[in-house]
Amino acid sequence: MGFTKRIKYFLVHSCSLSNKEADRAIAEGKVSINGKAVCENVFLEDGDEVMLDGEFVRKRKKLVYLKFYKPRGYESTLSENVENNLSGFFREFEGLSIAGRLDKDSEGLLLLSNDGKWVQKIIHPQYEKEKEYVVEVNRAVNEDLLLVFRNGICVEDQEYQPAFCELISGTGLRIILKEGKNRQIRRICRSMDYKVISLLRNRVDGIYLEDMKPGEYRFLIF
Repeated sequence: MGFTKRIKYFLVHSCSLSNKEADRAIAEGKVSINGKAVCENVFLEDGDEVMLDGEFVRKRKKLVYLKFYKPRGYESTLSENVENNLSGFFREFEGLSIAGRLDKDSEGLLLLSNDGKWVQKIIHPQYEKEKEYVVEVNRAVNEDLLLVFRNGICVEDQEYQPAFCELISGTGLRIILKEGKNRQIRRICRSMDYKVISLLRNRVDGIYLEDMKPGEYRFLIF
């Protein structure tokens, strides 16, 4: 995953300059970002183009934003070392990171990008991005389960904050989370003696799954 870094860090770690050499290059105006010379240790963003002494040391990266319908049975990882990973769906892209995850038995909306700063804004708890789910359980839902989601609960020493939860059928729920901890919905349901039969995420923030099919991705344009 890419993260915002300072230009000096980039020069030292990507251009094999010493700290003193990097400081000198910046001070002497030998470093430019996106065609503009810099004279201080500014932040370097994903996608920025860098020149040193008139030579490209990093060309501008085209930032890509994708939404993807993760099929059930796949792990939310691009690592080829993990069985049932998602790398085969994205062979044409480089440097992608997944903004959040869905467990193997769940399906629905995943967001991916090579823009590390954007990915962080999606997944970091401080931004409280809403995630909406449609969940089917193994028996008729009673009021107790709804109240547990709405009021919050501690399960296995893990605190879960209050969430929106409504009944959409006898065994179906619509749930909106802002924290999205690992297997949160499944664990809460299990604590109330319910088993999740299916779990689909259809929205992250203002991005919807819409009419996508399992295994399909689409470009996001902002």
